[in-house]
Amino acid sequence: MPREDKIKPLSFTQISLYQTCPLSYKLRYIDGLKPKDKWYFSFGTTLHNCAEFFFRVNTPTPPTLNELLAYYTQNWLSQGYESAEEEDEYKESGKKILTEFWKIHSTDFHLPVALEKRFLVDIEGIKLMGFIDRVDKLESGGLSIIDYKSNKELFTNDYLQDDLQLTIYQLAAEQTWPLPVEKLTLYHLRSNTPCSCLPRDPARLDQARRLILEVADNILSEKFPAVENQFCPCDFPEHCPYYRHLYMEPAAARQDLLPGIAATEAVERYASLKAQINELETQLEEAKRVITDFCQAEGLNRIYGEEHEITYKLIERTGFDADEVRVLLEPEGLWEKVLGLDPSRVRQLLTDKEISKEIREKLESIKRVTGTHSQLQVKKRITDEE
Repeated sequence: MPREDKIKPLSFTQISLYQTCPLSYKLRYIDGLKPKDKWYFSFGTTLHNCAEFFFRVNTPTPPTLNELLAYYTQNWLSQGYESAEEEDEYKESGKKILTEFWKIHSTDFHLPVALEKRFLVDIEGIKLMGFIDRVDKLESGGLSIIDYKSNKELFTNDYLQDDLQLTIYQLAAEQTWPLPVEKLTLYHLRSNTPCSCLPRDPARLDQARRLILEVADNILSEKFPAVENQFCPCDFPEHCPYYRHLYMEPAAARQDLLPGIAATEAVERYASLKAQINELETQLEEAKRVITDFCQAEGLNRIYGEEHEITYKLIERTGFDADEVRVLLEPEGLWEKVLGLDPSRVRQLLTDKEISKEIREKLESIKRVTGTHSQLQVKKRITDEE
């Protein structure tokens, strides 16, 4: 059975959630659990809808400011706010944002090529779906893709370059229109700042395709591990192996794991033992520092106690400069093998017999020492009596 018959169309949101935590993806999109309402989703969606309303006109005359703010009031989404005071605060903030939005765009208004453009494109048998917020036509004749965002912080250039959503939108636009995509923009609504960059090159687009296919294959293979991340706990902690214990019945939560010791008591025992270990490790590090400093000061590789001897070594850590590696590998079509400059992948190339000897030697030559650490090896002394 073809892949497309086994998996529903994927969106950026689904792909992003799978990358963050595969189990959370499963709970939401396969098991159908409903996430809790969040104020920031309500606030962002309200602003997004108002931006769409502003541009969705049949003639090159935008709505008046009063019309825009009236639409805002009538279509305000109130779900997820913790209090009426918090909601009022954000509602007032939204009015200021939209007033500035109107001032900026009403003076140089133009009709976009598309608004909330729905797409359903094929990536090697995997359907990719979504909506592009806005598409403009540039004076050069190319397309500009705009995605509205209500994040608190402004976007850095690195964020723009790594943003998978813009990459997916470019892939979709290139399958939808015959015109080239020449500009990608994340429009920061809170500051009314367009953060733009050049379109992705073919290599980056191909990288995104491979990522999409990898996620799809993992979903088809039912790979749904729980992955701790900055958003933990999510809306489904009672289903997560990292948090489920908090929601278990007392009898189950205290099931004996050790003779005479309940699981909850074992937690406290472990914490106490761990604290003792940490204290010993602190003392160990202090002793190591004294020995290391002495060996370095005296130029010694080994020192002796009454019963033991310790050999001192200074171990070098090596690594690679990303720009140098890219210059060397990209012309050979090997850069994709080490994307993200994973040191282990780069080192694998050094011993890969399928890679030319010349490339392996050049790669070896650009290896750099990135740091050092001290290593102490303890050995029991052998005396003459023994």
